Amino acid sequence: MQVAIALLLLLLTSLSAQAQTMPAEFVDAATVVDGLVVDMRYFGADNFVGKRIDGYEAPRCLLTRRAAAALSAVQRDLVGHGLGLKVLDCYRPTRAVAHFARWARDLADVARKADYYPDIDKRNLFRLGYIAERSGHSRGSTVDITLVQRSGGGDPDMGTPFDFFSPKSWPSDISVGNMARRNRALLAAAMARAGFQAYAKEWWHFTLRNETFPARYFDFPVR
Repeated sequence: MQVAIALLLLLLTSLSAQAQTMPAEFVDAATVVDGLVVDMRYFGADNFVGKRIDGYEAPRCLLTRRAAAALSAVQRDLVGHGLGLKVLDCYRPTRAVAHFARWARDLADVARKADYYPDIDKRNLFRLGYIAERSGHSRGSTVDITLVQRSGGGDPDMGTPFDFFSPKSWPSDISVGNMARRNRALLAAAMARAGFQAYAKEWWHFTLRNETFPARYFDFPVR
């Protein structure tokens, strides 16, 4: 009996180790998208939680090969506008999603409220769709992304910062300035031409329509 239990534990440990291995279908998007700017917000403390998020062990943008190739097409599409892409989050381990959920349930932790959700009661973040128990990011074909000037001079006006939980971040919002609306529309159009679908509550969030893993959620760390 003890031998059988030991073998079972060994098998479970082996399966767990395999689950943490990055599948061959994933790549570092920076090696595919020429000139991609990588600013992985959850690797550091510059995010709505205020600390590095579980599962982010390196500032790398990991995506499925299909999603990375589509981003490369977007990057080429933007050249004529003097613009490029900056990724803010890519593949997100399920342990990171769980970290967000734990933070959202801790109603006492409002350290970053003024920066990220000044007009929303934290207890409503789930109901309003800003925090979820599952994320398409964990399937490897969803990106949080914005525009950058290729020649320098700062980032284009997008109306709100990344991860700003507010109707002002909705792509359809008309309260932001004309320049921000134009930039949002330009980004969304370029992403759509490459096969990405927008999210109605976040101007920065896009998912590849023809996902490699439409029903699988991964938890290997970003490293």
